[in-house]
Amino acid sequence: MEKGIYKRNLLVPFLKLLIDVLMIEAAVLLSYYLRFYSPLTNWFPVANDYYPPLSGYLWFSLIIVGIFVFLFSSARAYRSRFFSTFSQDLPLIFRTCFIGLLLAMSAAFMYRGFSYSRLVFLLIYLNSNVLLLIGRFVFHQLRKMFLKRGFNVWRLYLVGSPEMLPQIYRQMMVHHEMNFELAGYLADEAIDEIQLPRIGSLADVDEIIGGGDIDGLLIAFHQSDNARMMEIMKTSEGKNVELFYIADILNVITSNVNHLEISGIPVLQLKAFTISGWQGFIKRGFDIIVSSIALVVLAPLFLLLATLIKLNSKGPVFYKQQRVSMNDSDFMMIKFRSMVVSEESKSGLVDVVRNDPRVTAIGKFLRRTSLDELPQLYNVLKGEMSLVGPRPERRYYVDENAQVIPRYSDRHRVRCGITGWAQVSGLRQQDTSLEKRIQYDLFYIENWSLWFDLKIILMTFIEVTRGADAY
Repeated sequence: MEKGIYKRNLLVPFLKLLIDVLMIEAAVLLSYYLRFYSPLTNWFPVANDYYPPLSGYLWFSLIIVGIFVFLFSSARAYRSRFFSTFSQDLPLIFRTCFIGLLLAMSAAFMYRGFSYSRLVFLLIYLNSNVLLLIGRFVFHQLRKMFLKRGFNVWRLYLVGSPEMLPQIYRQMMVHHEMNFELAGYLADEAIDEIQLPRIGSLADVDEIIGGGDIDGLLIAFHQSDNARMMEIMKTSEGKNVELFYIADILNVITSNVNHLEISGIPVLQLKAFTISGWQGFIKRGFDIIVSSIALVVLAPLFLLLATLIKLNSKGPVFYKQQRVSMNDSDFMMIKFRSMVVSEESKSGLVDVVRNDPRVTAIGKFLRRTSLDELPQLYNVLKGEMSLVGPRPERRYYVDENAQVIPRYSDRHRVRCGITGWAQVSGLRQQDTSLEKRIQYDLFYIENWSLWFDLKIILMTFIEVTRGADAY
């Protein structure tokens, strides 16, 4: 391990912290200017022509910065040097701005020595959201630049069972994580599928760790070999090497493992359902509000697309197909028609392939931009679907997959969605692993939160603008 490891671990979190502080201060200053010295005063005149001194807001900005930094630190925003991404920062920023401003307003209310404008607080809330998002985007761009130059990149060796390592290797090659560089692997036998140098066998772990030229081990053992994990942990004692363990049981269990106590006995809750009670009420209320607003706002776009579809080819504007949703119930999913009307399209059993001749000219545009999915907002409003959830499938495939894929039917514990965690994670086409998509769907179900939904919706907009994988 490099001697500069401690400095490397300090710089990246400090850079994020510094940018956050600058953005929060900028939000306060911008809000002060907008309230008292911008054209906004034409709509919201300053009462009694009283312009409070900037110094009062500058002093208070220190309190706001302290509150925000405390909330970010409590969420470990400045510790995650490995896995933090811009999309992971989004819900944390929204939550911190909301809670932080509530705490700041409470502090201002208790302090009677200075009268703070309520409009300034509203502007601080809006500006802090926008500027912190910009700041985090800049931070991640700088971080990527550092990573491309090799700074703060961790060199890892794959270690584990021959039947496990190829799967981990393929996954990391598909979703390349710039933080990590796979420098080789250790296994008791050579593995042709892994295009990395074989450093040695598992018996060589002690020597490899002692060499000091590696930052960590990414370990994946089959359940029958799990005892060897303890051997590696024993070997690594007293050495500055980091261990990352991928348990084989994660292929079956996708939920958060909760630690509980029943009658004084410690237990692990391996399966949970979070979208119930108040959580279910909040999710359904969010669906109703957003889908209602969206249907009204997008009505002109619906009319335009309907006209283009009718002009482009003969047939109905909408295409309806039976799909399966919560509690294994059937419903008619609505989409804008993107293909010519034929017996195949009526049956719905022939999948669309790349460069499919049945797709119309306007249909290609609709599918590439995912605009053909917009009518499903009506399904959401009716309660047949949700904005976010596992994508709905046809009955034929549901019955078939349920027989061969473990826990496939667990997808129907919730309403299916217009978008989902699997789709925004790059698993949206037929040429991706169905088993992997199911794992992502189950992870979403058992780790649901409103912030998770918001994150997926924002990531969906990003994916739609790319549109490279849609056909």
